[in-house]
Amino acid sequence: MNTIETDRLILRGWKETDYLDLYEFISDDRVAQNAGYKAIKDIEASKNIIKTYILHNQSYAIELKSEKKVIGSIGIDDIAIDKESQHLRQRYIGYTLNSNYWGKGYATEAVKFLIKYLFEELHLDFVWSSHYDFNTKSRRVLERSGLKYKFNHEVLLKAIGNVTAKEMFYVMYHDGCIE
Repeated sequence: MNTIETDRLILRGWKETDYLDLYEFISDDRVAQNAGYKAIKDIEASKNIIKTYILHNQSYAIELKSEKKVIGSIGIDDIAIDKESQHLRQRYIGYTLNSNYWGKGYATEAVKFLIKYLFEELHLDFVWSSHYDFNTKSRRVLERSGLKYKFNHEVLLKAIGNVTAKEMFYVMYHDGCIE
């Protein structure tokens, strides 16, 4: 996993010493709710999550240069958005950001630079992401990053109390067009 540097951020591999920074945002109920999971209130669990991140090498720590602090995570998964596109080169981008840093453009900056990297280095056909309909902050991040709405479907979010939501899917094709 290559390190990606932006104006304000460093997207880098995780280090085991990042566990307190990770815990700070995965234990935040607001962050967890928006991502559709229950907040993780166990520091030991954050250590294990980092070990998994390191093992699978599909998630970057988002480090804020000015503070030398991990403020979020951004991952890339090799999964297809639907059966019709399984033959295409694609990646799913998922991200989480410490709520103390919301509204400052950090998530958008990370997503934009990761997309650029994925298209230039992996020569993908498209990238995609999703958010739940109640997570308007993520909608704005995806739109500002250049992804376009494609479709949605209903999901049951058991981890946050059997909430029914729409998962909204967004894409960006390498050539910039929307199919």
